[in-house]
Amino acid sequence: MVGAYIRLKRLFPEGEGVIVLPIDHGEFQGPRKGLVDPLATLQALTGYDAVLLSPGMLVRCRDFFAARRQVMAIVRLNWNADYCFQWGYSDGTHGRILSPAGALALGADMGLASVAMGTGDPAKDAASAELFGRLAEEARHAGLPLGGEFYPGGDIGRFSQDEFHDLVLRSARIIAELGADFIKTFYTGERFQEVVEACPVPVIVLGAEKENEVSALRKAELSIAAGARGVIFGRNVFESDRPQDFLNALGEVVRRRRPAEAVAEQFGFTALCFGR
Repeated sequence: MVGAYIRLKRLFPEGEGVIVLPIDHGEFQGPRKGLVDPLATLQALTGYDAVLLSPGMLVRCRDFFAARRQVMAIVRLNWNADYCFQWGYSDGTHGRILSPAGALALGADMGLASVAMGTGDPAKDAASAELFGRLAEEARHAGLPLGGEFYPGGDIGRFSQDEFHDLVLRSARIIAELGADFIKTFYTGERFQEVVEACPVPVIVLGAEKENEVSALRKAELSIAAGARGVIFGRNVFESDRPQDFLNALGEVVRRRRPAEAVAEQFGFTALCFGR
């Protein structure tokens, strides 16, 4: 579809790294630091290429996207109970909340849906794959690019580093084969290039836990060096004491491919500037 092709090229121009700002946490966890008023957060910050958000928040931020014409809107199409960390869900249960056609009607440029793999329950994995496959089919008909987000369900700490790398490697490829146009996933360490090379669609790396700014910039540097097309950092941005400075620094690393250590020094970030 021409529409999907154009939208993907806008987000992933050749040779350029992208920064996506996710503000969808309230969809699963309610209000949290930096996102009590998501619209105010968006309005206060610059330096990102796209925003990941919920259907309801896209409606409330419509004037923002109308004014910031260069910022793309990526809307979530399904709901993952495992992201409700406050309730300890861990079985990979998903629910459909929006169709690709509905996302286009809201003004979205892209959709994103999470997929559970490696939950330990084959029925849950199959149900998650089936839901994503149906969304991918509808997205193709609508001309809406669809990102796939891998999540294993439960405590990620139960995996060794090698086990988790293998799970990400396999899951990213599986989700691409189910129809994803790009993948949002975890950085797995020094072997992450294997994930990128085995995945036929662009890969962007999520921030996961809140880190100090130096560590987050280093993760971005290593991800881009391994072939990732960009990063999607949320808490590392809006929970920073200096969110705009961090975004500016992130741009230097992701877009200009400058070393994280030098950028951190330029912006005055140290490993101890944020306490967990």
